[in-house]
Amino acid sequence: MKKAIAGVCLLLCAARADAFPYEETGQAVAFAMPAIAVGVALHKKDYKGIAQLAVVTGLTYGTAYALKQIVKDCRPYAKPCAKGGPGWDSFPSTTSAIASAPSSFMWGRYGWEWGLPMFVISKYPSWSMQKARKNKLFDGLATTALSFGFNQIFTSRYHRPGERVMERGWFGGVDGEEDGAVATVGYRF
Repeated sequence: MKKAIAGVCLLLCAARADAFPYEETGQAVAFAMPAIAVGVALHKKDYKGIAQLAVVTGLTYGTAYALKQIVKDCRPYAKPCAKGGPGWDSFPSTTSAIASAPSSFMWGRYGWEWGLPMFVISKYPSWSMQKARKNKLFDGLATTALSFGFNQIFTSRYHRPGERVMERGWFGGVDGEEDGAVATVGYRF
């Protein structure tokens, strides 16, 4: 399955290799990333994971879009930018947000075996937008940090149905005996 993910992304990249339009191939890979993550979750019958992916991708894209409206950073092709003119929406990259959210989700939900290939592939849209002079390197890194943060908050680890595991988080309990009581509070990492 992991080889299939890499193969699909390489085919998307090579589809227009004759002219190699960086922006278009980067966007194709970016939009393929959520589809691949949904496909893996459907294969595992992980409907809770699909909901978490939707939340994380929506929050990452929405936050990147909102920051793009607030933070006025000049695109590399638009130097010097005129106040109020076009080209003031470089930071952060919304194309990278579409690709970074599923890669961080796959890492957090299914482990590094799924997450590492997706993470490497998700850096291509960021690189391609930089190569097409639409974004700077920091723009893509910012969206990666956003998606990582949202995934740490909203994505839980996947466990097969029926598998008994101890979830991370706070726990507590009280045990009473005839000569006293013991209270326990802790956090599982």
